[in-house]
Amino acid sequence: MEAVLTEAVALLDEAGAPALTFRALAQRLGGGVASIYWYVASKDELLDLATDHVIGAVLADIEALPGGDDPIEDLREMAVTLFDAIVERPWLGAYFMRNTSLQSNSLRLYEELGRPTLRLDLTARQRFHAVSAVAGVVVGSAVDLGQEPPQEVLDGATDRDEFLGRFAQAWRELDPEEFPFVHEIVDEFDGHDDAEQFRSALDLTLAGLRLQAGA
Repeated sequence: MEAVLTEAVALLDEAGAPALTFRALAQRLGGGVASIYWYVASKDELLDLATDHVIGAVLADIEALPGGDDPIEDLREMAVTLFDAIVERPWLGAYFMRNTSLQSNSLRLYEELGRPTLRLDLTARQRFHAVSAVAGVVVGSAVDLGQEPPQEVLDGATDRDEFLGRFAQAWRELDPEEFPFVHEIVDEFDGHDDAEQFRSALDLTLAGLRLQAGA
């Protein structure tokens, strides 16, 4: 089973979920398609198990974090660790926590994210909403950042900053009375750092949690 999951993750890393077929997996393992069915019943089950296989390593990294006196800072460090893992593997965000009956590591990671909130003065609903909000910022931002660049960037015809600069210039040419917000932020958008943008979104979310908890 370990070999099946290792090769499944390799296929996902190379070209995402469309590349993960039983035929392709069997070829990598040097066997027949029927042999895969000894381990999993469907592609959905394989995707969930491959996700959990990767999350196991992320969970180990999170469990190894030293922790401290500030539960919100502990939660931040966990969130950044998960973010980095999904940026590296954008396919991961689509399946994380999809089926916790198969993803035991994902459920344990969710537990780890929630434990710092037990040290805060919150209701059960507030804890649930807080961890959901953090997970949403992490997964959504990481999947967005991990998307494949436009073809012209991949081909080397242009770079990321030049590509974004085209949109920024188009925004600058908009009517400022009709688009006052866009004109206000266009210089920040032009050449912005995606990872910094994620950390700002995470910090805003955690600042709200700190206020709610009176911490």
